[in-house]
Amino acid sequence: MFAGNKFIITAALNGGMQQDRDGAIVPKQPVELGEAAARCYEAGASLIHIHARGPDGKNTSDTAVYSEIISEIRKRSPVLVQTTNGIGVRRDPKTGGFIWPTDKERLGLLNIEPKPDVFGVAAGSADFYHPEGGYHKETPYVNSPEFLRSTIEEVYKRGSALEYEVVEASVIHRLMRYAEEGLFDRHQKNIWLLHGGGFGAVPAITRNLLFNIEEGLRYFPQAIFGITSTGREMFKMITLGLSMQCDLVRVGFEDSIHLPDGSVATHNHDMVAKAKEIGALFGMEPASVEEARERFGI
Repeated sequence: MFAGNKFIITAALNGGMQQDRDGAIVPKQPVELGEAAARCYEAGASLIHIHARGPDGKNTSDTAVYSEIISEIRKRSPVLVQTTNGIGVRRDPKTGGFIWPTDKERLGLLNIEPKPDVFGVAAGSADFYHPEGGYHKETPYVNSPEFLRSTIEEVYKRGSALEYEVVEASVIHRLMRYAEEGLFDRHQKNIWLLHGGGFGAVPAITRNLLFNIEEGLRYFPQAIFGITSTGREMFKMITLGLSMQCDLVRVGFEDSIHLPDGSVATHNHDMVAKAKEIGALFGMEPASVEEARERFGI
């Protein structure tokens, strides 16, 4: 936990599939993402999570677009930037089915310029089911051991921080095994576990979330622990996390468009402002960019 009861607010601006709906305006193009990031920064976010879209507004694996997005964000604010680990999930124009990127494509995000500040990786495979995020049927989301190991090695070699998406507790045990094999030090202070629910077969319920958090801190006692969720459960879950003095919460249109009262947010910064309000109920306040840098060890 931060000294002084600080917490990082991450704004996940757009995801890969989400479109404008029900009054929510999802930023897609680089300039739109740069402007949205600046508004989220002003509202209290210190970290922005992005996906790239092509001119048609659909997901793209073109790393040049990621570079342009990062440049547009940095023109407008000092907020930290994190790219997705699931670069360019696309739909086959003939069948409508998903085309998943190769490990080589995904690892390409580690080499873009300008460089992201921090990185992320799903710590295991899952049957991805996220209707609000555009995944209306269960879809196998494969994160190979080779991809995970390569990402861990490369990110820590660069002195950056890596967010592990924890869908279920089994991936914590997988990470512990990697630490025991010497891939990284389980006591390092910038191990970053993002706990959530609603992304697959694991529901967004308190009992599940608490177990995951406890397992994570049991094996990785210095870890940054963050909270997110999908759909209407998002603010319930981040409120629980903030009541436990979590290090980070993630909100934004990638995961939900709903505010705590069930109404639809117009912009991502509306969600950031609500996260800030909830934190204040527990005597917590958003971390600055510099405070987030220090906590991430970058």
